[in-house]
Amino acid sequence: MNILIDKLPTEVEGLELNTDFRTSILFELLMQDKDISNEDKVALSINLYFNRQPTNYEELDKMTKAMIWFYSCGNKKKELKENNQKEEIVKKEKKRKQIYSFEQDDFLIYSAFMEQYGIDLNEVKLHWWKFKAMFDGLNDDILFSKVMGYRSIDLSKIQDKKQREHYANLQKHWALVDNRSLEEKEVDFANALW
Repeated sequence: MNILIDKLPTEVEGLELNTDFRTSILFELLMQDKDISNEDKVALSINLYFNRQPTNYEELDKMTKAMIWFYSCGNKKKELKENNQKEEIVKKEKKRKQIYSFEQDDFLIYSAFMEQYGIDLNEVKLHWWKFKAMFDGLNDDILFSKVMGYRSIDLSKIQDKKQREHYANLQKHWALVDNRSLEEKEVDFANALW
């Protein structure tokens, strides 16, 4: 799929789905929720996108693949062909530092879209792929983009002490709430010691 020349999908393999950006934001938030079991996440996700539950295993499999393909904006690089590729991607995703949260940054994201695009996200229905393209294309001078930049800085690579302290304070000010489980925090702490 090419967003420039292809019509944006409203169905995948004959399955009509909810394409509004809010659905995919809710999906992402659901996937990050440590208090919900994986089985419940699957059921809730399918209900978000399709407004119904599958009638058999084959349909469940088809819906799950369609949902992931849609959420990833049809990105073929994210399509998984073998289990070892999946495991490698999961490992990389866990190591990557989170620099935004649809939950905690809602005001910043809302104001970024108003400032750059003149779009009131509270008033518009917008296809997820359009939203994601605009989200990824936010200018560097937008406050939200600056905040993501502060969060992503590796302080250990900054030589100047004053500059390092400055960015450390900005990271502290704009820090995201750590939503790892206690077990994940303990494992990360143990790994940091070794």
